[in-house]
Amino acid sequence: MMKYLFQIILLSILLSMSFQAVSKKNSMVVEYNLDGKLITVKGEKTTQGYRFNAQSKNIIHMATLNWPPYISEELCNKGWVFQYTVALLAYQGYQVNIHFYPWARSVKLVETGHMDILFPEYFIEDSAPSDTVKGKKRSELLMLSNEFPGGEVALLKRKGELFNFKGNLDMLKGELIGVVRGYQNTPEFDTMMDNKQFNVINAVDELQLMRLLYAKRVKVMVGDPKVFRFSVEHSTLPLIMKNKLLDGIEVVKPSLKYNDLYFAISNKSPKWKTIINDINVALAKFKQSGETQRFKNISSRCNN
Repeated sequence: MMKYLFQIILLSILLSMSFQAVSKKNSMVVEYNLDGKLITVKGEKTTQGYRFNAQSKNIIHMATLNWPPYISEELCNKGWVFQYTVALLAYQGYQVNIHFYPWARSVKLVETGHMDILFPEYFIEDSAPSDTVKGKKRSELLMLSNEFPGGEVALLKRKGELFNFKGNLDMLKGELIGVVRGYQNTPEFDTMMDNKQFNVINAVDELQLMRLLYAKRVKVMVGDPKVFRFSVEHSTLPLIMKNKLLDGIEVVKPSLKYNDLYFAISNKSPKWKTIINDINVALAKFKQSGETQRFKNISSRCNN
């Protein structure tokens, strides 16, 4: 009898240790400094994403994508935009729930009101049509916050091929161009694409687009060069293939535009006006205090 009792106690201890190990593995923290105070926001990985500030009843759900080096589940601390977003919203007292999906699905979830916030988003022109809701403009469905730091958008081509680009997009008319499905690029480029002034092949992500360009399936592709490079460097491709992609593709100068980033709030969220105001207040506070730049710097060192 004592033997079985001992086995039960031992099993209970082992199960408890295993549970604690899993809990520790799933736990996360985000730290920020404001008004001379270091504030720690506790979080955890859930079955559907990542939850922070769980004690708050002011709950928001956010849809995003794997878009390194800005944000990704594979990055150290999930990337600076992830950390920055948690800090901004937790500062304003929200329970933050972040969900990763392919970009087109994230857009659909927020434009249809199934989630509150889409991020990080580029500026949305008034003329940009929604791919989700027929007959609607994206600006009718999503309200943009103030901006925060983003990156360049440029064309990329195969190294060594002639492409005498002077910044005028008219020379792209009739060309076959690679884009990531659902992405905003620049207003001029997107308007020409919507008007079918050039042909496009849609890819699900930057890595697929790099491979399409290398394989001569498209003439050029468009996007953030830092994201393209990072997607290859941190992929599961064999090293020889990584080197071929990185050495065989180059950025076309001049770049098309520097794009700031935004939070896009669904106007179907009953509290969207409050959310956007809270975000803008936090953005200003973090920028003024230097926390915005600190998040960028820490993440850059973390992922090198």
